[in-house]
Amino acid sequence: SQPGPNGPLPTIATDGRVPAQAYARPFRSNGRPRVALIVGGLGLNAVTTRAAIERLPADVTLSFVPYAEGLQTWIDLARAQGHEVMLEMPMEPTGYPDNDPGPYTLLASGSPADLQSKMNWLLGRATGYFGVTNYMGDRFATSDAGMNAFLGVLRQRGVAFLDDGSMSRRPGAWARASANRVIDEQQTPAAIVGQLNALEALAKGRGQALGTGFSYPVTVEAVARWTSELEARGLQLAPASAMTQRPGR
Repeated sequence: SQPGPNGPLPTIATDGRVPAQAYARPFRSNGRPRVALIVGGLGLNAVTTRAAIERLPADVTLSFVPYAEGLQTWIDLARAQGHEVMLEMPMEPTGYPDNDPGPYTLLASGSPADLQSKMNWLLGRATGYFGVTNYMGDRFATSDAGMNAFLGVLRQRGVAFLDDGSMSRRPGAWARASANRVIDEQQTPAAIVGQLNALEALAKGRGQALGTGFSYPVTVEAVARWTSELEARGLQLAPASAMTQRPGR
């Protein structure tokens, strides 16, 4: 890492090591179709954050809100339990500022300097994350200049970008992946299991699938149960980093 105004920033080491690899959970394929899951919104509620860290298998990737108090402590705890972690980048949604993801929201109309300073704050909030994901951002995603600048910063810093599926046509960053499904748009056990089963079918058809969800108690419980039966159904649970691809590779 290198010093930043608000904390150390991720950087590519002189020996070529990058955060996207150094902080990723190691993974070895066993040849089975693989499913990866990201559970997000962590760090704001201590009870739900602790439940996700302790209840979910280590191969489930956890993503954290940059505004959370004690963020580094939570990330360290998650990594000590074996989870790889991500930071959530607040991006301008439709209806902003009535629909407001916070003071460091990346804006579609923002200047390069504004985007750079906000990203320095966000990326400097903690260390130990292999990648970032979007929080909201359907408006920001329409800005070519904004997205290109955002992805360029991540590429320079060796950080992966995994989006929730809404930005899948955008290449860039140091490594990329896009979720195939949001698993908990309907927050009932039956609906979530239905989405997880759809991910399973996708993985069996394509070889792999990536899902993302929020740390609602119902989501954490459904994911904990569902993942415990994966092996018996002929699948392999993988960390989300195992789904990423290097651009141009």
